[in-house]
Amino acid sequence: MKTALTIAGSDSSGGAGIQADIKTMTCNGIYAMSAITALTAQNTTGVTAIMEVEPEFLKEQIKAVVTDIFPDAVKTGMVSSSSLIRVISQAIKEYGLKNVVVDPVMVATSGAKLITDEAIETLKKELLPLATVITPNIPEAEVLCGFEIKTESAMEEAARKINGDFGCAVLLKGGHNLNDANDFLYDGLGGVWFNGKKIDNPNTHGTGCTLSSAIAANLAKGLPLTAAVKNAKDYISSALEAMLDLGQGSGPLMHNWNIK
Repeated sequence: MKTALTIAGSDSSGGAGIQADIKTMTCNGIYAMSAITALTAQNTTGVTAIMEVEPEFLKEQIKAVVTDIFPDAVKTGMVSSSSLIRVISQAIKEYGLKNVVVDPVMVATSGAKLITDEAIETLKKELLPLATVITPNIPEAEVLCGFEIKTESAMEEAARKINGDFGCAVLLKGGHNLNDANDFLYDGLGGVWFNGKKIDNPNTHGTGCTLSSAIAANLAKGLPLTAAVKNAKDYISSALEAMLDLGQGSGPLMHNWNIK
């Protein structure tokens, strides 16, 4: 069986973070493992507390996994400090980890910045150049490319610039009122659009985690990047169309829609 490691924070309500990652990887047919960067107290209405792990403990978690069950792919989620980003980057190099999907969680959908400027610089310098593909939304891509993205042509320009600056493939996610969830993938050789449709479901908690984990799962199974992204997009669309409705805020997706 193919395997994948998620390095991310825990969501106590199960809709995002490592819980979403593990569900997604499992439902995409691979064995999921985790290294936790932070514990959170959160539910569908928001986050009330965060406890970040010590860098040395994150290092030991990753070592314990990769020296026993080597992952066929790795996904990283929200990592809010430079020290933790460095631990992850060093582990990727030390153990030769492959198929690395980085969800560069920096800016909330509301526009609020989620990590410090110092951590963003460390992310850009040390982690992004090691990624196979990164999956920024539009506000995150604006931080990385340095200009506003208001049109689909600007999305293409931003993806090309980010690829040129960091050397990784870029899946720039649309939405954010720009288009109907059309995403643009650029790998340094060419670009391809993945046209989506807006699904009238207010429950979108964990969509970014889910998409990046589904891509990692498909890469772990040996699919080329374009096919991995397509399969991941199809999976998340079905998870939204299942119309799960839990909690009092923006609820989770139905990750297990394909389990009969």
